[in-house]
Amino acid sequence: MKIVEAFTDGACSGNPGPGGFGVILRCEGREKEISGGEAHTTNNRMELMGVITALEALKYPCMVKITTDSKYVVDGIIKGWAKSWRRRGWKKSDGNPALNPDLWERLLNLLEIHETEFFWIKGHAGHPENERCDALAVEQRDKFK
Repeated sequence: MKIVEAFTDGACSGNPGPGGFGVILRCEGREKEISGGEAHTTNNRMELMGVITALEALKYPCMVKITTDSKYVVDGIIKGWAKSWRRRGWKKSDGNPALNPDLWERLLNLLEIHETEFFWIKGHAGHPENERCDALAVEQRDKFK
């Protein structure tokens, strides 16, 4: 099984507003950048789309080390929130609807294909790949302004 490093970030101007995401994939000395965006979205949706896009870009099951500055994404997976929301019909423990169930569903399905580890890093703190992903995300976001 190949080992892939994935770095992701999302950006949004206003919440909701125009947004973008950036991804760097690294495997066996090769690197690929992917980015995209939407005219009307939220920061959390763009953070999720970064991780989803990274995993969807892989052609076969891989061991993926995902680095992101999104506590929302990392906690949603590592703390089991997303699986619990899905088990309860996309409801949180307080009975309120979970946000972004469409994207969480896509991500959970991808996590069944790949072996993953999630790493949280502080955003805008000089991490080279995070800074590059942020630049990609902002570039996409700005296309919709």
